[in-house]
Amino acid sequence: MANFNTKLRNSELYSTLGLLDKLPLEEEESEKPPQVVLLIAYVLEKNIQKNDKLLKKSKTKDGVTIFHGSKAPTLNIRQYIERVFKYSKCSPSCFVVAYIYMDKFIRATTCYLTSLNAHRLFIASVMVATKFIEDVTYNNSYYAKVGGVSIAEMNKLELKLLRSLNYRLHVTVETFDQYCQQLEKTAGSWNERSFHKERAT
Repeated sequence: MANFNTKLRNSELYSTLGLLDKLPLEEEESEKPPQVVLLIAYVLEKNIQKNDKLLKKSKTKDGVTIFHGSKAPTLNIRQYIERVFKYSKCSPSCFVVAYIYMDKFIRATTCYLTSLNAHRLFIASVMVATKFIEDVTYNNSYYAKVGGVSIAEMNKLELKLLRSLNYRLHVTVETFDQYCQQLEKTAGSWNERSFHKERAT
């Protein structure tokens, strides 16, 4: 269930995205996330940059939710996602499902994905996705530490996300494949070398 039978369907696509990679046994081996995680980071970062500029330029008021902070976190979304991947120890499939949850949340609300809400929305989405599809998971307290929020806030974020999704957490294989295909198309305009070069500047 955690891997959506990735060995039986679209094996070439899943292999390209790193969804068939085995989880690292040693912590030092988990430094480099699979391509699908990097692509999600890339897509989210581009959306955040676009929306931040749009809101600033148009002076449009964003819909404020519990996921919004008063200022952007020190870590950008790419660094944050890599941190979550390193310490969450969940499968790459969890990150795809979390990405789907984030998209559904944004579509169901009046808010934009920005530097003020992306981090909290992401950590809540990963935690919920992990609980739903993994057999063994860390508790809320652990994810709160990884995400840099208090346990009380983590609990509130989880509840808000669940309610916003109407507790409909099931993701069909067809939907999972659709998002994977979209991410694969993104790879055409994405270059891992330039991605890491940008991050270093």
